[in-house]
Amino acid sequence: MTEQGASQRKLRIAVAGLGYVGLAQACLLAQQHSVIAYDISAERVEKVKAGQAPFADADIAAALADGQLELTATTDAAEAFTGADYVVIATPTDFREPGRDGSNDGRSATGNFDTSSIEQVLAEVQKFCPAACVVLKSTVYIGYTEDVSRSFNGLKLLVSPEFLREGQALHDNLNPSRIIVGYPTLRPELEAQAQHFADLLQACANNPAAVPTMVVWASEAEAIKLFSNDYLAMRVAFFIELDTYAELYGLHTPAIIRGVCLDPRIHDEYNNPSFGYGGYCLPKDSKQLAAQFGDEVPQRLISAIVQANATRIQHIAEQIIEHQVQTVGVYRLTMKSGSDNFRQSSVLEVMRLLLDEGLELLVYEPHLNDTEFSALLLQCGMAQATLQNDLAQFKQACDLIISNRNHPELADVANRLYTRDITGRD
Repeated sequence: MTEQGASQRKLRIAVAGLGYVGLAQACLLAQQHSVIAYDISAERVEKVKAGQAPFADADIAAALADGQLELTATTDAAEAFTGADYVVIATPTDFREPGRDGSNDGRSATGNFDTSSIEQVLAEVQKFCPAACVVLKSTVYIGYTEDVSRSFNGLKLLVSPEFLREGQALHDNLNPSRIIVGYPTLRPELEAQAQHFADLLQACANNPAAVPTMVVWASEAEAIKLFSNDYLAMRVAFFIELDTYAELYGLHTPAIIRGVCLDPRIHDEYNNPSFGYGGYCLPKDSKQLAAQFGDEVPQRLISAIVQANATRIQHIAEQIIEHQVQTVGVYRLTMKSGSDNFRQSSVLEVMRLLLDEGLELLVYEPHLNDTEFSALLLQCGMAQATLQNDLAQFKQACDLIISNRNHPELADVANRLYTRDITGRD
């Protein structure tokens, strides 16, 4: 189907999940179709209905405030799904560490994604709109769509992985690097439906003709997602280990990285050292891919990527401890500029190690109040640290300030700053 054919009829599309992935997808599709978003969080739903973004993303905030999208939100599953042509599922799939009960794919010994939120939505879709085509945007293990198609064999299931950056999710939907849609081998007749959904996404992009599009088997689509993120994690791990070597031997990291990246095959991007890769995607996706290899597939690199990140975090903590100070200031908990997300932040892991050594931590994080900060510490299982959101007082009170990403407002404390950031970019 052509782009024009895909967009001739306005569709009713439901989107389950109002996180980065779901809300960006809802805003994208609501340019041309009628979209109703569903979430169990009443707070998020009310913000979207009021034209406000529930998290930091400038383009989503602008799109919602503009009021031109045909988009609403609800906590009522029946209201969201009844009569939908498509249901897009973008609910969380956190990684379950090895040994936890409740694995739905037989890999509890190595860990796996928790896909229970997806199955809850699928059950509601089966109840309220069994004729709809369901598209999985949540990140899932390789083979999941095939597996769940057997469990919900009356539903038309597709998978379309997302390739987004936190804080720039709508921008990356409007200007996608590629569009991938997969269909189960059990349902070859869904190939045309997969192509139709790819056409819908392409038609909503800023420059549709420039967007590469692939329709593949579902497991191939899932593999594209996990291997893409694992490659990015591997690249981060490579440059942070380069930086570790340079730091310990007194070499100039920026000069080495620049020289390495002058090779056009390597290129000058995704090479800025940090305290370790973090955020919602790379840690869990790299663990999931390592779990999928298991003992059956010969490998060393995939599992080493996960191990390399843990080694880096330990090294960073040891370097900070060697300063022999008592009060360490932590400037920001987020992994990326323009983000308010602390999930799987390497900074939090460094904090845990410093607290274990008895250091006092003072944290500057303007996105949190005292109650939210205490809840975050409890959630992460950490001993008490102190929040100080007056930047001047924060600087004055700290013997050493650590920052995963440098910032101009730290220029006046450069003599007390520990960071491995060399370019000031994510």
